[in-house]
Amino acid sequence: MFKNIIRTLGAGAVALALTTSFASASPDKPVIGVVVKIGGIPWFNAMEAGIKKRADQLGVKAFMVGPTSADPALQVRAIEDLIAQHVDVIGVVPNDAQVLEPVLQRARAAGIKVITHESPKQQNVDWDFELASSKGFGEAYGKRLGEALGGKGEYAVFVGSLTVPLHNAWADAAIAYIKANFPGMTLVGDRYGVAEDVDASRKTALDLMRAHPNLKGILAFGSQGPIGAARAVAEQQAKGKVLVLGPFSPGQGRKLVHDGVLSGGYMWNPEVAGEVFVTLGTMLVKGQPIKDGTNIPGLGVVHPDGHNLIVDQLVDLNAKTVDDLAKMGL
Repeated sequence: MFKNIIRTLGAGAVALALTTSFASASPDKPVIGVVVKIGGIPWFNAMEAGIKKRADQLGVKAFMVGPTSADPALQVRAIEDLIAQHVDVIGVVPNDAQVLEPVLQRARAAGIKVITHESPKQQNVDWDFELASSKGFGEAYGKRLGEALGGKGEYAVFVGSLTVPLHNAWADAAIAYIKANFPGMTLVGDRYGVAEDVDASRKTALDLMRAHPNLKGILAFGSQGPIGAARAVAEQQAKGKVLVLGPFSPGQGRKLVHDGVLSGGYMWNPEVAGEVFVTLGTMLVKGQPIKDGTNIPGLGVVHPDGHNLIVDQLVDLNAKTVDDLAKMGL
């Protein structure tokens, strides 16, 4: 119930809701707050379930803060609230890595451990973890789209925003792979920062289909992008004419997959990501070493690269897998 209250209130009211909760924070029972991009969408609901599950297993306090919109300023305010409450660990899935650097620096200066996810170039962190390498993830999409289109046609790329580091790294890798391996394909525009908003993704896809009659594919990096683009394809009765690929919540996208307007893609399990936030945070507070060869639940055996922990745990999204994944609550 407490976590639901936090998500509903939004970043501006977090401090009031947290005032009494953190009184018992201690190294023996660390308090971990995870600030995500936006609250109330299936992807981050699944992550919240993972946070709660792992917190119960480890006997620690952990919760998620989901801002009411994907606004970096709301993430800054949420982090400031957590600093004021002296939590032990702050986890973040950044909307804008650069905007967060000063507040994360303040958090670390206050003795708070900082963990990020989907932000491998973040500077003011103890660790960033990724369940997929940016190059491998992007190239997998580039290969899948190129092969599906027979190496020909126009395509567009959506990202969560132009400032989300990981989405843009995926886009870079996908575009580079397509350019090198499918020279008959042409990118429309550069990329569109709409994929954390289902309505904006739908509208952008509709506009692109009208402006570019030869558009054959949309790569949407951001959990709402594939949903919105697929809805646009359905509206325009463009099933089989415009292919939509991207990571999405299986529960949210399963009907679109079975309708044939969303072809699928790859993802990792956001519930596992939530668990990893709590596992890493607990290890940091308790002074447990994280080094080459350490076996971390949810990540497996890690080989740190600076402060990055990167593994490849891709889950294939398609008509054969989407129902079972949805049954897991994803």
